[in-house]
Order: sequence, then C-alpha cells, then structure tokens
Amino acid sequence: MTELEAALGHGFATPELLVCALTHRSLANQIDAINQQIHDDGALPASDNERLEFLGDAVLGLVVGEALFLSHPEWQEGELTRVRAQLVSRQHMAKVAKAIALGDHLRLSRGEDRSGLRRKSTVLSNTMEAVIGALFLDGGLEPVRVFARRNVIGDAVERLAEQLRSGAALGNYKSALQERLQAERAGAPVYRVKSESGPDHRKRFLVEVRLKSVEGEPGKPLARGTGTTKKIAEQDAARRALARLTSTTMTLIDEAERLIEGAGESE
Repeated sequence: MTELEAALGHGFATPELLVCALTHRSLANQIDAINQQIHDDGALPASDNERLEFLGDAVLGLVVGEALFLSHPEWQEGELTRVRAQLVSRQHMAKVAKAIALGDHLRLSRGEDRSGLRRKSTVLSNTMEAVIGALFLDGGLEPVRVFARRNVIGDAVERLAEQLRSGAALGNYKSALQERLQAERAGAPVYRVKSESGPDHRKRFLVEVRLKSVEGEPGKPLARGTGTTKKIAEQDAARRALARLTSTTMTLIDEAERLIEGAGESE
C-alpha cells in the first residue's frame, strides 16, 4: 500500500480502512461464498467499499464546497453550486482516480478483473469516493483537504471559472429549461435584465425569466437570478426556474397519489 499512500499523501494508522475502500463487492461476495463452502460459521462477512463510498461522497462535497467558498468570495450560490457539481462529478472523479493509478490497487474477483472492470470509469469514481471516506475516518478532514486541493480541484477550478466568465455551457440550465418547456408545450422562456449594481469591475446583474406563451407577450415570471455577467445571471435564473418547476411537479404528483390512495380506501 506504500505506493498508493504516497499518491494520497497520507500514511494510514488503520490500514484496514484503505483495504476496505479498495474492495469491490464482487470480491467480498466471493470471500463470503468460500466461507460458506468450508462451513466456517465463525467467519465475519467480508466488507466491501460501498458504505465508505457513501461517506466519501458527503465528505468530498463538503471539502470542495469549503475550498470554493473561501477561494472565490465573488461567486454567489449558483456559481458555487455549478462548479462544485463539476468537480465532484463521476466523470471528474474517474479522471482523478486514473491520475493516481487507483485501478491498479482495486481488489476485485477474478471474473470481474478479467472482464476489465478495473478500468471502468464508474468503478474508479466509486472507489475514489470510498478512499476519500477512508482518509476521513483515519485522519479527519485535513488529509482530505490536502488531497482535494492537489488532485480534485487543482487547475480544474480555473478552467471552470473561465467557462463561468465566458458564459459557456457549464451546467447549461437555459437549454434544459427551454427543452422542458417545449416538451410540456408551455411556451418559451424570455430573459430580461431587471437591474445592475456595483462598480464596473464587480458588476452584479439581476435577471428575470418569464414564460412567453405561443401567442402573447411574456407572461408570468418563473424565477430571478443573479451573476457577475448577464449570461451567468440568465443561467442562474434558469436554474431556479427548473428547481421551482420540479418542486411543483413533485407536489402535484404527491397530491395525485394521495387522491388515488383515498379513492382506494373509500372503495
């Protein structure tokens, strides 16, 4: 494990945590099957990395969110959320895992190893999260912070920040909102700048998105968003509108289910 610990920047006081983080459920199931075959009733079930993956996902989100909050005081909630989502995504975490050759250390059953599972992005990203969970349990937040700053955030945050400044397709909520409204035949979104504030070098824009019907003028407002550019504010407004629409849809579904259940009970 010395090579992997060097890549992680942490020597484990409890190496069993790292072993567990590297153990895929296919191997754990194989070990349990062997124990049953030899009638070893006293053997403990083999542990896989799925619980550590759950913990690591939560810890990673906290540490990356903290780093972005401290390093970019000019970003608002929408911008912080979009960049964090990119940094903790499965695609990005798979790249991080490949960069430290994590797949070479993954513990798999022989069958899954032969099938090439060791190189699959989903398995690599899940294992990386499990290893982060093990780092947290063994050393607290600090080794996770160190690893995240160097390997997860690194230069990627500057590339994402540039995409934010240019209004590029980082979390393209405007397209998602337009596609949803078109699918529901509800009309089209229209964006209007409501106000500008702040000095020229730190402008803040407030943008409102309204629902334009097929025949009429822009109708009721869906949401408002803010940002350092008009494009960013429009993306934030679209994100908030999508969240409201999703919340409304879920409320209607819940109400419909309650009515159906009530009708069934009355019968």
